[in-house]
Amino acid sequence: MTKTVLVADDSAIIRKMLCRVFEAEEDYDLCAEATNGQEAIELALKHRPDLIILDLSMPVLNGIDAARELKKLMPSVPIILFTQYSDLSHIISRHDLIVDRIVSKADHEDLMVHVRALAPV
Repeated sequence: MTKTVLVADDSAIIRKMLCRVFEAEEDYDLCAEATNGQEAIELALKHRPDLIILDLSMPVLNGIDAARELKKLMPSVPIILFTQYSDLSHIISRHDLIVDRIVSKADHEDLMVHVRALAPV
């Protein structure tokens, strides 16, 4: 059964790269693309993805705040925070971690490993 993924990133280049990654995957389909956190929430409610990938720094609503709201609305849907920052300890405390994984954009080759772990087919 194919798993659906929602991607939210304000960078068109990153969204395009992620689209290519999921186009190459047989068992995963991109169901929607958002350019900010608020749009991610709206599209998640509309499309009901199996997994959500959020950028940390987005306009309107950042990835942390969007993830917090999404976990309230869809607690069983795993969320990956896909960020350029390798150390988020200054932003996220251990007890406040509301995402399932944090993946550095520098390690984008490993993204599918995390996707498969959180949303196995």
